[in-house]
Amino acid sequence: MAEITAKRAPAYLKDAVVYQINLRAFTLDGTLKAAERLLPHIASLGADIVYLCPVTLADDDPRREFWSDRQKKSELENPKNIYRVGDYYAVDPEYGTDDDLKSFVAEAHKLGLRVILDLVYYHCGPAAVFLDEHPDFVVREADGSVKNGHWHFPELNFESPALREYLWENMEYFVRDFDVDGYRCDVAGAVPLDFWEEGRRRIDALKPDLIMLSETFSAETPEQRAAFEMSYGGTLGTLCGVLAGTQDSAAVRRDWEEKSAQSVPGSRFLRGFDNHDIANDQYEKRLETFVPAEKIEAAFALSFALDGVPFLYNGQEIADSRRHSIFGNRFFGKNLVVDWANAVTPAGERRVAFLKKLIEFRRAHPALTEGKTVWIDNDAPDQLLTFRRESEGETLFVAVNLGDSELRIPGETGTVLLAGGKAGLNGRGEAVLPPFGFLIREA
Repeated sequence: MAEITAKRAPAYLKDAVVYQINLRAFTLDGTLKAAERLLPHIASLGADIVYLCPVTLADDDPRREFWSDRQKKSELENPKNIYRVGDYYAVDPEYGTDDDLKSFVAEAHKLGLRVILDLVYYHCGPAAVFLDEHPDFVVREADGSVKNGHWHFPELNFESPALREYLWENMEYFVRDFDVDGYRCDVAGAVPLDFWEEGRRRIDALKPDLIMLSETFSAETPEQRAAFEMSYGGTLGTLCGVLAGTQDSAAVRRDWEEKSAQSVPGSRFLRGFDNHDIANDQYEKRLETFVPAEKIEAAFALSFALDGVPFLYNGQEIADSRRHSIFGNRFFGKNLVVDWANAVTPAGERRVAFLKKLIEFRRAHPALTEGKTVWIDNDAPDQLLTFRRESEGETLFVAVNLGDSELRIPGETGTVLLAGGKAGLNGRGEAVLPPFGFLIREA
């Protein structure tokens, strides 16, 4: 793959921060109108790309054989799974109307925010509106019955030229009629890459500087060659595991090195540790309920100091600890939402202030937004991550202690620019990193 490089990204992506909104868990109403009222808050953080979980009409088929395992496990009895689409061209009334989505996007644009929608093209619902008229839109078994793929949903048939055209026009529809700024593509690796590349060509003809995010965790395909600017194949699940204690800190470096070796040069990956899947059922409870706040701050510092695109999820900025569910809404499990009262608690105020400072710091340092990452070996790799970020004219040294014991790094000099957990340099030329401490200094 050495001869292939990642596609050019819009200039704004270099220092962008993505904020995911899961409408069902974002407000008690769970609507676009309610979420729109919080857009100034997101803009004030410094985030600039809003990614919405699916807003298209969900299939409400009540037959449980077509429910995913975790949909059943949730015990919320909501037949509507937001990732089981019934109509790709309709906004689900649960969230509002076409005009509500247009208003949401327009207000976001006024605030300097871009909006990307979630496309779910690997599968559809068993009662999707097009199935009677277009039986070839789904994969069939030898006996003619519908083939249900992962999660017990019908697989879409990309051997059908008519299906491809239907979905390409769907990609064009939301860009043309709603002025969205791109897409996050669910289970993108299960959809043929040439489909995405042609879809990308078509939407690029409608609007400049769009972006597409691929939900793939492997970096073995050159998906960022022409279709996508970024993918999940980074630290998301790994760093979550480190925080939860199921992996050691060295797993982050191993993951980074593995993905870098597999991916085309210049590929970009999300950097974060929570999303709608993790909040839904990864550990049966939110990380905020059992991980110290200082350790979460260190993980944020790592996410923003590594190369890639930093990622925030739905209330993380106020240290939200409530359980979320993609199956809960105002009709089913209505209390599974962000506890916005936490924003005015000491923990919430501290988190907001910390993230604002971190976002401003990252944008002020070219080494963090465009420099290369050079890992540095250390004596405690199971808990300490050390690396340099190098750009023309600036080099920064980063040390993040994700373990619960104090560490010292000898031979340290240079001005400390940002630190957490009372980390710093002592008079003996050592960097002192208390449990969950971090520092970034001039190198």
